[in-house]
This record gives sequence, C-alpha cells and structure tokens, in this order.
Amino acid sequence: MKKWLFIGILLPLLGCSHGSPAEKVLRTQQSKNDPIMMESPETIQEMAVPNPIQKQDKQQQRKTNALLNVPLIKQNPELKYGCEVTSLAMMLKYAGAETDKMKLYTEIQKDLDPLKRSASGDILSWGNPAEGFVGDMTGKRAGYAVFDKPMVDLIDRYLPGRAVNLTGKDFEHVLDHVSSGYPVVVWTTGDYRLPDRWESWTHGNEVIKTPLDLHAVVLVGFNETTVYLNDPLSGRKQVPVNKKNFIETWKVMQSRAVSYR
Repeated sequence: MKKWLFIGILLPLLGCSHGSPAEKVLRTQQSKNDPIMMESPETIQEMAVPNPIQKQDKQQQRKTNALLNVPLIKQNPELKYGCEVTSLAMMLKYAGAETDKMKLYTEIQKDLDPLKRSASGDILSWGNPAEGFVGDMTGKRAGYAVFDKPMVDLIDRYLPGRAVNLTGKDFEHVLDHVSSGYPVVVWTTGDYRLPDRWESWTHGNEVIKTPLDLHAVVLVGFNETTVYLNDPLSGRKQVPVNKKNFIETWKVMQSRAVSYR
C-alpha cells in the first residue's frame, strides 16, 4: 500500500510566479467577500534586532503588536521560482548575515529527480521539496519549491546553532517569535487565500499532493486583526493582510515556518 504524503507545493508557471498578489487582491476588494489585504499598515513601533545572548522571559506578557524593519528583496527577474530563498535572504540580512538571494540559490539543497509528464501534459513524477528544491528556480525550465528542512539546514550554515523550525506549531507561537524580534519565513499562496486547485504526482513510493499556487513570504509584524508580510514576488514591504484568513491558508500549507533565535 502506498504511503500518501500530503504536501503543499507550487507548480510550474504558477507558484511564486503566479502574478502579483497585491494586484489580485486589490481587485477583489469591491466584492462581497472580506478583503484579505488591508489598505495600509497601522503605525506600530518598529523593533530593533535582538541580542541572541539575551534570554527571553517566558513569563513576559504576550505582546499584542509588533513590526520589524526587515529589508525588502525582490525575487525577479533572476529567480522566477525563488520566493523561498529570497525570503530567506531578507531574514538572514536582518540577522546580520553576509549573503544574498543568488548565493542562497546556489547553496540550497536540490532534489534533482527529473520532471516526467504524460502525453496530455499531466505531471507523473517529480522531486520532493521536503528533500530539496524541485526544478529550476530561474524559470528557464519548470520550477517548483523547497520546504522547511532544507531551509533550516541553510540557516544553520549562516547562524550556527540558531535555526528554529516552527513548522507544525500553533500560529500564536509563531507570533510570539516575531514579538521577540525575529522575522519568520512562512508558506502561503500567491494571493494569501485558500488554494482551490490541486495536483499530485509520485516520488518513489510516495504520492505528493500539492496546491497549484504556493508562495513563501516573510512575516514581519502583526496586531489583533492583521499580519504584515514582506513579499518577494509583489515587491511590497510590510503588506497588511487579514490575520484570520492568512492563518487558515497557512494551516492548509501544513503550517510551515522557519526562523532563528
């Protein structure tokens, strides 16, 4: 009996390159549905980079808002499918590491299993983003995604012993990490909404089920109703997004999140 592995990934010609989420969402604001994105971020006192030596007070009252001044880096034009490493570059730059998106592109673990399609164009087999980036990140060929474990390995290379994998944690735990002064790379969709189309293929003896649209961004702040994101695809800094709706999408993406301490 095959072992089923449900994984959210981005697909060729979609995923990280699936249009500007800012443009897509703003067009929906006149609809009856509540908008995902807000008009503009509230004025929140920005936080300084934390001293890693300082111990966090576990009894400290949870903060209700935070906003980190994380530098914005755009993935295009060099990395059409490079939302993960570009988001990672933003986070590492904020932490003081000397690197950039192109260096991370060469260093991230890759799954080199080739893409195989049926005569009708359906994906039959491909790599596993849990093991490394799948496909071609530059967009010269079909590109895909990479998930949390290879990202954590790369964080540890630049910040030895400080990588934190928050995947599977409650979102409040992720927000606590941000309120302590650490940005977090999180997985969502291109417009931050729930995915409505899925694909599946085999990888060895596993079946990988994936949404057509998956994206990675940097969580840089929050308040009671809103999260703030640095988006490498739209090229927008501190994008305000409805917190409740964002959390729903994040959970469907298997609650993936990575950071450092």
